[in-house]
Parts: sequence; structure tokens; C-alpha cells
Amino acid sequence: MCVVGAHLNNILPLFQGDISLERIKDAQVIRLIEQIGEHYRANISNRYLRPLLLQLQLDKSTWDQIELLTEKMELFRYQGFHLDELYRQISACARFVEAARHNLMPSLRGKITSSAGGPDKILREMAASNFVSNLQVFSDLLNELLVALVEMDKAANGDSPVFKQVSELFSVGRLLVGH
Repeated sequence: MCVVGAHLNNILPLFQGDISLERIKDAQVIRLIEQIGEHYRANISNRYLRPLLLQLQLDKSTWDQIELLTEKMELFRYQGFHLDELYRQISACARFVEAARHNLMPSLRGKITSSAGGPDKILREMAASNFVSNLQVFSDLLNELLVALVEMDKAANGDSPVFKQVSELFSVGRLLVGH
């Protein structure tokens, strides 16, 4: 079977003609989402940085979408992921990346070092020192997921892919790259 055919078998339409209800069960996509979640929990939203992240000016809906992608994998692993929802979750994560770059990174070291000393001081400083590179890895993983989904979407939906119907996606590339 050709690569495109393999991708088509991994998008399972629930109702013919309703592309918003298609579910993704592709093993590569699932592994990538798992990797994104693990990286986010361990390196971005860990116990040293989470209090600072919560100060970012993002609405509840954005935080909910980030949580769905990074922490609620088990809800979707077996039933599959809705393509339009994955696009919205990636978009929310891209808004998070942009907010973190502009509002947190410039003052992160000062906020971390001004925290109380204690036994975790070195670990807090390491989390702050590595935040820029960890945020870039997170951004790269999100971009990799987006590219994979768009390829599958185009192959499955031809002239009317789902990504063209999700207006939030038009700025995702710029947000992830930081320009």
C-alpha cells in the first residue's frame, strides 16, 4: 500500500461527508502527541515553572485546550482524535509558546532566582536555564505534529481539507517560529 493509502486508513470518518468528525488513529501521530505531553509536563510545566506559567495572560479555553493535548492523552488513545480539535489544541499551544516567549522569558531568570532558597534552588535555576531550549523543543514538536496532520488531512480530504476550515491555524506557524 502506498504511503497516502496508509494515511487514509488512519483517518476514520464517522459519518460520510462530515469531515469535522473524522478521527485520527495514526501510530506516528499518537507517539508524537505522547512525546509532546511528556516534554510539556517534564520540562515546561514542571513544579518549578508552573506557578510562573499560570501568570501568563491566556484565557481558560486556551489552558483547557493545552491540557487536552498535553495531559489527557488517555481520553483519546483508543477512540482516536478529532482532526479539527487537534488543530485547535495545536493553535492553543502556539498561543502559549508566543506568550511565554514575550511575557515570561525576558524575566524568567529574575523571577526564579528571587524565589526562596531551599533545597530545590539548583533545580529551579536549572529549569529556568533550560526553559528557552525546552520551549523551542516544544514548539518544534508542535510544528512536526501540525505538518503530519496537514499532510494526512490533504490526502484524505483533497480539495476541502479540515485545516482550511479552522481559522485559528493561519497564524500558528508565525506563533511557533516567533516572528
